[in-house]
Amino acid sequence: MTFYMSKIAYVYSSYLADYKIKSMTYDLYKTERSGELAIVRNINTIIVTSFIIVLSLLITGCSSTGSKENIQKSSYEMAPLAGMSLEVQSAPVTVKQAYQFAVANPDILVQLPCYCGCGGMGHTSNYSCYIAGENDNGGLTFDNHALGCSICVDITQDAMRMLDDGKTTAEIRTYVDQTYSRFGPSNME
Repeated sequence: MTFYMSKIAYVYSSYLADYKIKSMTYDLYKTERSGELAIVRNINTIIVTSFIIVLSLLITGCSSTGSKENIQKSSYEMAPLAGMSLEVQSAPVTVKQAYQFAVANPDILVQLPCYCGCGGMGHTSNYSCYIAGENDNGGLTFDNHALGCSICVDITQDAMRMLDDGKTTAEIRTYVDQTYSRFGPSNME
């Protein structure tokens, strides 16, 4: 809708600009005889400028891209970054989100394979691309593999998106197998 309003504003402002030029030409001729050149030019300029300002405010006021109402709550939990390694905390946003999702949703990621070739490293699911195991204190030990592997992160991001779309883990698994099998062998076979 904003595109069409912008188009209308452009067409109308072009029309006004053309009208203003013709009007000013006529006014110059008319006012040279009457001595009122400055007054007529100022009135036309004020009218056109006011119209453009009002139209611009209307267009930006109708835009809803910055509205807080558009924020959608995810259908899954995300773990806080505070307990994660510094490498994870300083990673790009999508990588951080993938680690947060892995920590909070191991039950989902252990059912999804990875196709980046990490099976040779001992990874048995997409979950093991993020979590190496537990330490002596019962805390998680992070695997840094996914910090530099876009396939691992893409699989996790797809799972997050599909969960928000209401898909089941089985449907996500089918999608992952169909989409990522061309990159290498599954680490779950």
